[in-house]
Amino acid sequence: MITPIRVNNTNLLRQAVFLSENRQRDNLQPVRASIFYINDLHGKSINIERTMTASNAFDNFTPSNPTDKLKFSSGDILLGEIENVNKVAVAGENALKIMASAMGNHEYDMPKKVQNIIPDMKFKMLACNIDIRPEYPLSKKVEKSYIQNVNGHRYGVIGTSPTDLISRLKYSNLFSKHEIHNIDRTIKDIQAEVDKLKAQGVNKVILLSHLGYGYDRRVAKETEGVDVILGGHSHNLIMDVVEGENLLYDKAGNPVVITQAGRDGKYFGILNLEFDKDGVITKAQNNVTSTRGFKRNAPLRNVFEKILGKPKIVGVVKYAPPPITHDLIEPNPHAQFIVDCMREELGGDIALLSSANVRGHFESGNLDTRVLEDMSPFKNNLTIIPYTETEIVSALKATAKSVVNMNNKPGILNVSGLRYNINKQGEISDLYYIDKFGFEEKIDIDNPREEKIYRTVINDYYAMGKDNLSMLNKIDWAERIFDFDFTHCVKEHFRKDKTPVEIKDDGRIKIID
Repeated sequence: MITPIRVNNTNLLRQAVFLSENRQRDNLQPVRASIFYINDLHGKSINIERTMTASNAFDNFTPSNPTDKLKFSSGDILLGEIENVNKVAVAGENALKIMASAMGNHEYDMPKKVQNIIPDMKFKMLACNIDIRPEYPLSKKVEKSYIQNVNGHRYGVIGTSPTDLISRLKYSNLFSKHEIHNIDRTIKDIQAEVDKLKAQGVNKVILLSHLGYGYDRRVAKETEGVDVILGGHSHNLIMDVVEGENLLYDKAGNPVVITQAGRDGKYFGILNLEFDKDGVITKAQNNVTSTRGFKRNAPLRNVFEKILGKPKIVGVVKYAPPPITHDLIEPNPHAQFIVDCMREELGGDIALLSSANVRGHFESGNLDTRVLEDMSPFKNNLTIIPYTETEIVSALKATAKSVVNMNNKPGILNVSGLRYNINKQGEISDLYYIDKFGFEEKIDIDNPREEKIYRTVINDYYAMGKDNLSMLNKIDWAERIFDFDFTHCVKEHFRKDKTPVEIKDDGRIKIID
């Protein structure tokens, strides 16, 4: 058994403290490794700038004992269709000196222009569980695994894409000929890569996983030879090393450490390890740190502004609460303001906005275009769809299940013109429609009306029924598809009303016991 080190107040510059351990064999010097890891940055340029400052501190710190330094990403660093957003993400990974990244679902978001950014990628892209058609540009870039040499030590590195990839893609039809393997086959894929690496004399194996924490636990227990799983996709914030939670044991009884650092670049991690002569982890320390404590790196900020342009002031925020903790299943006052702007600007009866579609938060003071654009890197176009009450209720019920779903996918729906509760079992209750005059009408969730129609402002991704919300698949019914995303509506609000806004949770969505 390894001895995990539990860390309550992490400090990036503190030397890793390793507890004494009886597994040192033959008096050989252990191999020490320190892994700087990120996941699910989602093109968040401002947090990438903060992560750069943290990365520089990691690079400049010299441990008292010889230590291999590695840097990895577990996918979803890219995001959406906008080429400049993804150019920024690639430039950020290059600046961070990331060695390799898993192919998350958002690495497949830009199928028509992805060839434009591939030449700029100075890092490996890994996925062992997808068969990419040779005509697709990424087919020549993506590898299943490789060997990373550091100070004469060899680390096998494997990557995976999420098994639910197709349901996550806006243009899933373009990937119909690519085969993504299910979890059972993926576990076999990982084991096959481990066996190949072992045959080449590699005894330290790192998996860059974009499967989600639940599946990562299965991989840890159902394979043999994986030492570390750097996770992503489910946006878990995994602190420390806790036996039975993120310290598990493989089929041979050897320890496997699982990590993950939330989403949107709010955190990064440093995993410190010792391996014995057989490549078995004997000691581990996992430091997960908020990027908010680091200044934006000025040189990288300058690089990004050359790509994105100089920011402009949009409006003033008088008050904004801190960012929420559980992005997919927590009522979000920042999203409430956005979805109200959508309804207000486009004149819908109601407006719906996915929790996963809001990738940032407001702060008190001047709001500039860089911050606002950073909140919506997807750039999904808005549309107005005539949904029945039955369809709306069905969508709310399906997304409310995120409270209990594995990885909390797809996330609850933020609403304007509606009010409802969700219990701990992921069931909705007390659903009301609120018209533009503030009058409330209770909706019978057990007998919703098929004849009642709500002109609904929603983005084109959800209007295509993505995230397995087939009841919303009515893009062909759209009154109009606009050529802008929700940031346009926020800008228009401030253009028409210069009053500084106060962003507060008004209780329109409540999670109740």
